[in-house]
Amino acid sequence: MSRYNWAWGRFSGFGLAIAALALAADQAHKYWMIHIFEIAKRGKVTVAPYLDLVMEWNRGVSFGLFQQDTETGVRVLIGVSLVMAALLALWLAHMVTRFTAASVGLVIGGALGNAIDRAVYGAVADFFHFHVGNFSWYVFNIADVAIVAGVIGLVADSLFVSHKTVVKA
Repeated sequence: MSRYNWAWGRFSGFGLAIAALALAADQAHKYWMIHIFEIAKRGKVTVAPYLDLVMEWNRGVSFGLFQQDTETGVRVLIGVSLVMAALLALWLAHMVTRFTAASVGLVIGGALGNAIDRAVYGAVADFFHFHVGNFSWYVFNIADVAIVAGVIGLVADSLFVSHKTVVKA
């Protein structure tokens, strides 16, 4: 039997290590912001003319969609996050480059970081608020950055990486 199979591949360990690093960075930052820096007590902290640190609780998913105020709704979001992370972990077995494995790992780590927030706090802790003039971006966290970076990596891989081959019939 091959060393690699449908559930574990050449870059699975690497991708899961990236997921663990993203998860650890996210959870450490959230712990520090909430419990040590006490951002909720401080209110808005201006870091730069375009960046503030704030305390926002997101009860939904990306961009505040699908807000959930019930325990059942929160559990559903946790379950979806865990199922998606598990499916992505299985998909790692089929990655053919470290870049794609890292991209998937970032998405896994971010999804798990936000799922932990929902389990512990009932909502996702967000802190970074970018704004320019009257334009205000959503408030987000390190897990969100990992997810977006991972998705950008996967899109870039699908569009630009030359390792793709055409299968001839």
